[in-house]
Amino acid sequence: MLDFETARYNMLESQIRTNDVTDKAVQAAMMQTPREKFVPAGKRSVAYQDEDMLIHTSDEGAKRYLMEPRVFARLLQMADIRSDSLVLHVGAGLGYGPAVVSKLAETVVALECDAALAAAAGQNLSDVSADNVAVIEGALEAGCPEQAPFDVIIIEGAVPEIPAALKDQLKDGGRLVCVVGHGLAGKAHIVERSGTEASARAEFSAAVAPVPGFEKPQGFVF
Repeated sequence: MLDFETARYNMLESQIRTNDVTDKAVQAAMMQTPREKFVPAGKRSVAYQDEDMLIHTSDEGAKRYLMEPRVFARLLQMADIRSDSLVLHVGAGLGYGPAVVSKLAETVVALECDAALAAAAGQNLSDVSADNVAVIEGALEAGCPEQAPFDVIIIEGAVPEIPAALKDQLKDGGRLVCVVGHGLAGKAHIVERSGTEASARAEFSAAVAPVPGFEKPQGFVF
């Protein structure tokens, strides 16, 4: 039987610490969260692999991935989540990301557009007693305006651009973190809101799988 605690420790030592993640709270949250409980049963043996993992394919063929640990941990460190933070986690998947964030924040709103994933995430989070997470089903790109404003917004997956609707759901002083761009062109960004303005800057390169709902509409072609 695979020793998941050892696998988790090895992930921390070889993927997280070596990728400039020095925040002790982020390290502890990653170490304390059983990643193997948030992947399909047949993939538990590779739950700690150092790459994005396919976790679900919808009836329409849309693929969903669990973000690789090293990139996710760096995004969390950039987000600077505090113990009193209200966090919107966009793209709950099977619940792993919100479970990690639940150990850093006061309250987490986990938004998921796929009904099957939302139901599974709710059950998985309940199984690990992540009682400060509320799973909500809805369009990812729309955010959750009824629960806004948020101290932190995390988009788990790459997007072509950051919607204004999400920037508008940040508190004054709030932060949004995500990867913008596809494949090797991807860059992790942080958006910081000051008053009515939101400024973004790129922090590091990151190639992660896209999250659905953010695709740019195709222009008219003659």
